[in-house]
Amino acid sequence: MRKPPAVRRPLPTSPFKARPTAPPKRFAMGDRVTHDKYGLGRVIDVEDGPDAAVLVDFGSRQERIIPPYASMHAL
Repeated sequence: MRKPPAVRRPLPTSPFKARPTAPPKRFAMGDRVTHDKYGLGRVIDVEDGPDAAVLVDFGSRQERIIPPYASMHAL
């Protein structure tokens, strides 16, 4: 069996340092949001658990948006 590769830490002076990850986006019911594809909307439901998603009302349609929410931003 092969061992998994060891995690290599970058040197403190390395220009190729690991970039810090942004905290996951959180939305609450009633939040106003904008989506790159669907436009302006309001969060109407927030699901919890491993299949977490956000249900957003965009006026003409309701969409279930799953993480990561790269194309959706809170206003």
